[in-house]
Amino acid sequence: MATLVLSTAGQIIGGPVGGAIGAVIGQQIDGRLFAPKARHGPRLGDLAVQTSSYGTQIAKIFGTMRVAGTVIWSTDLQERKEKSGGGKGQPKTVNYSYSASFAVALSARRVREVRRIWADGKLLRGAAGDDKSEMGAFRLHPGSEDQAPDPLIAAREGPGGTPAYRGIAYGVFEDLELADFGNRIPSLSFEILAEEDASLLTIAEALSGGEVTADVSGPLIGYAASGDSVRSAIEALGDVLPLRLADTGERLRLIEDAGEAVLLPAGGDAFGPDNAGGRMEVERGAASAVATEVSVAFYDPARDFQTGLQRASAGEAGLKAERRVLPAAVAAEAAKASAERRLAEAWAARRQIRAHHGWALAGLRPGGTVRVPGYPGRWRLTRWSLEKMVVTLGLTGSPAALPAAAAATPGRPVAQGDLVHGPTTAWLLDLPLTENGELALRPRLLAAAAGEQAGWRSAALSVSFDGGTTWQGAGGTASAAVMGTLLAPAAARGSALIDLHTELLVELLHEGMWLESRNDAALAGGANLAALGGELLQFGIAEQIGPRLFRLSRLLRGRRGTEWAASHDVGERFVLVEADSLAAVEVPAAAVGGQARLLAAGLGDGGDGAEASAAVTGEALRAPSPVHLRAERGASGDLLLSWVRRSRSGWTWPSGADTPLGEEKEAYRVTLAGAFGVRSAEVTEAAFAYPAALQAADGAAGEIGVEVVQLGTHAPSRPAALTLNLGGE
Repeated sequence: MATLVLSTAGQIIGGPVGGAIGAVIGQQIDGRLFAPKARHGPRLGDLAVQTSSYGTQIAKIFGTMRVAGTVIWSTDLQERKEKSGGGKGQPKTVNYSYSASFAVALSARRVREVRRIWADGKLLRGAAGDDKSEMGAFRLHPGSEDQAPDPLIAAREGPGGTPAYRGIAYGVFEDLELADFGNRIPSLSFEILAEEDASLLTIAEALSGGEVTADVSGPLIGYAASGDSVRSAIEALGDVLPLRLADTGERLRLIEDAGEAVLLPAGGDAFGPDNAGGRMEVERGAASAVATEVSVAFYDPARDFQTGLQRASAGEAGLKAERRVLPAAVAAEAAKASAERRLAEAWAARRQIRAHHGWALAGLRPGGTVRVPGYPGRWRLTRWSLEKMVVTLGLTGSPAALPAAAAATPGRPVAQGDLVHGPTTAWLLDLPLTENGELALRPRLLAAAAGEQAGWRSAALSVSFDGGTTWQGAGGTASAAVMGTLLAPAAARGSALIDLHTELLVELLHEGMWLESRNDAALAGGANLAALGGELLQFGIAEQIGPRLFRLSRLLRGRRGTEWAASHDVGERFVLVEADSLAAVEVPAAAVGGQARLLAAGLGDGGDGAEASAAVTGEALRAPSPVHLRAERGASGDLLLSWVRRSRSGWTWPSGADTPLGEEKEAYRVTLAGAFGVRSAEVTEAAFAYPAALQAADGAAGEIGVEVVQLGTHAPSRPAALTLNLGGE
């Protein structure tokens, strides 16, 4: 007896390979490719985990796929240390950083290019080849059979111990900075473009050495073939895609449709070479045993090749569900169509026929389709046997017509934007801001940095206090600041009331930056604080009037004693003051009164990076100037001066109490200057009396200028000034 049976696993239909009628080449393919043992093909999660185990299989990539790869070579972590600080009375800080160089195998066949690279799920390299983190270099060896060893590996291992990994596509990372990844080699994944497309013809012929071909291209965008046999690699696709495997007598061929259905003859029970037909046994399976829902999991290119899921339902959800896995990259519409077809085939396969005919039908082949008189629809030939000149056919129902796939959507993508880092813009600020709510005890500057493009992430800082002769590391930048420039001049206004007259026209660095309005209660809590030149101000209304252009109004001016810098020219710098967007730069006490220079070097900066400079005035240490300076003439002619103290530690209006002192002691210097000369005195309260007798002795008359300075612990305030006319000659 000769028996030919289709392999039903994965819906791939085997032709009469190894059977009595099968060709010799078919027997050879069956023995080599279709070994009768448990087979393990690619699985959906295999491509997501980076490995480094010895003997790990390297997949063959077709089309475009995202794969994790296998680490095949690595150096030890390289440690570097950098000292900073160490000013007068301050300890030095030693910062350690680490980098590593390593190679990752990507494909067991040639690839064309690597586009995006992810590290721990975040973009490390963009499609344009721009790096998102610091590294010395990335080199791709595409997997040619004549590729040379990597120069870095050769330099480390020596010319005699360096494999070229010919036929293996791999990438080499040189000095990848590991600070962004917890000082370890991150889990990497790569978007590969293989040298050839992902058609089923290409896959079948490449994996089988030309012994399996295909008549259908298939919907694949990418495929990573792996497993313990060629059959397992192809069968993983046929588990979901509408594929059939037929024997042409010379080669196995993947087909989508068996072509024109053969009409079986009808007749009695007599058998002979020319009789018309035979008896049949018809079965119909129970509906409860058939899935009412089929879901297909796949890699979705629209979601950065993360796992997607598409479902097809027969309208009776919940009775029985079937989940299929397609370990390939396809569009959501193709996955939806596969689920719809799989469901239709499952319901059609409830019908089974066992037909007996004469040996004249011995030419039929499993994998073909037939039509049976009296039984509508198409039937798939799944089993063929010949015994005592009787041909027995096993038939399974097929859908009369394939369902039209409904439109499918991948859902809301969570893709990370592939934005170019771009060059750095950095500004150095000396502002009267506290450190975490505490009074400053040493001078410091603040570095604000951002990019001209929205993809900017960070930059390394260096600072010099001697005109650029020596430089020292100052750590890294904070988060990107919202920065821009003033497009129209603005006059000074008082700080006691809301400025309803001034409108500031500000152009931000790029369109990804944004400013928003806040109500008065939020302003009272410190919202929308910004630095414009040397002035700190707040804005209640922010109106976007064009790309990157905002008009700011309802202003609170001269915050924290900066009313001295409230007049502005075109081009002055604007920075939104946020806690996580300003990096502190330590300043030695001896540098106060001098000039500081800053270099900010990021991924998109050529040369040394962006440069900024600022005068070191120690604004955070400076006591705020007194306010409400007034003069009164007493009945006896005495001149009485009074003022109100302000404090570095109290910028809100207290209720029924003075503001806290904020300095070690309360002290002021009062200076009176005129044609008579200059008189100066120090007092310990917010008042000063200039007796008439002393005025006469000094010859004080006419116009005189009055200045009052608060003497702070670290630095005096700027003066509060008043001009008087004492009369006389």
